[in-house]
Amino acid sequence: MGRAKVVVYGLSTEGYAIASQMAIKGADVHIIDESTPSAISLNAEIAKTYPNVSSLKEDEPLLAMVPIDVAISKTQYLFFAPRIRKTGQDTKTEIHSKFKDAISSLKKKSAVVFTLPTGFGENNENISFLEHVTGLEVGKQISYFYYPLEDSNQQPKIIGSFTGKEDSTLSDLLATGKKKKKFVAISSSEHFHAIDILSRFSGLCSILEVCKYVQDDITKNDLSSDDFQNIFLDNMVGGLFDLKSLGASFEGANTLMYLINGSVKGVDVYIKRLIDVIRSTLKKNDLKASRTRIALSWTLDQHSMRGDKIEMLQNLTSRLRDYLGNVEAYEDPNPDLFHSDKTTIVVACSQNDFNHVEKAKQNSNLIIVKANPLCEIIH
Repeated sequence: MGRAKVVVYGLSTEGYAIASQMAIKGADVHIIDESTPSAISLNAEIAKTYPNVSSLKEDEPLLAMVPIDVAISKTQYLFFAPRIRKTGQDTKTEIHSKFKDAISSLKKKSAVVFTLPTGFGENNENISFLEHVTGLEVGKQISYFYYPLEDSNQQPKIIGSFTGKEDSTLSDLLATGKKKKKFVAISSSEHFHAIDILSRFSGLCSILEVCKYVQDDITKNDLSSDDFQNIFLDNMVGGLFDLKSLGASFEGANTLMYLINGSVKGVDVYIKRLIDVIRSTLKKNDLKASRTRIALSWTLDQHSMRGDKIEMLQNLTSRLRDYLGNVEAYEDPNPDLFHSDKTTIVVACSQNDFNHVEKAKQNSNLIIVKANPLCEIIH
């Protein structure tokens, strides 16, 4: 394959994962941490030693660095994989600003691989912007690809290509095992991603809405033995960024917007129900607010490209504080956290967090609320 020159813009979990994969394959890889003025050289040895961004940041090994503009001007492939933390209308502005930083030093015969999820037609906007900033014509002097990375560490099977044609070097860089990627037109890849996201949320919201109507214990017990009891808030929120990006590309009312808005509302209604369950748990157990605390156990990936889970945790924390002053969020809960003279209601927001909390449940003053579709309570 030769040593393809690659720059990944964004020291995100998803960006680091593909950067490591390409470095191990022998590519000449640099990754840009947006908070520093330099591009880090990532070789196979470093990629194998540090499996993720957290381990790399904790150890802070001495790594070779070059100025960002130098790395980008020499690259063949620029992967755009930044961490986005703004919300609402500000999201697009943040993406736009970072994209400009990333592409300003690109030269002829290079290629941009856009890995953030977009709505319909947004890649056309990116292409126009790329041509405006670089002065290069996409499809002739510079290439553009769309490869929306998922937050589940699963990589897409297809790559959107401006020309619709395969790029054999890019295909080799991103191949997993012997499986090569399929290249399709940009608009086709946007539609494939939209189908994936909408299918996931339609199924999820069907489960959430049906479980809302479960009243009696027999039904609850029967349903709790099914697979979907392992769906937690962490799973529900994953992909909300993609869904909202898709919704932002439409105006007016149509069936697709109905599906998108219904899914966003479905998750919001679930949050309200979870808060109601926590409030009713206080009442049922005659717990005084002054003698009770709520611990939200949700271990989040702070390096993810998407900030939807971080935003949801902040939202849930502030909404619960409207009812009870003592609300804190915890990651990797330590059993000592739960030893207190107050009754602690622990809300487990992911399967891993629930497993941690269950191990720590030696304390009799502990009530666990599973943030799953049934909002199960364990005393």
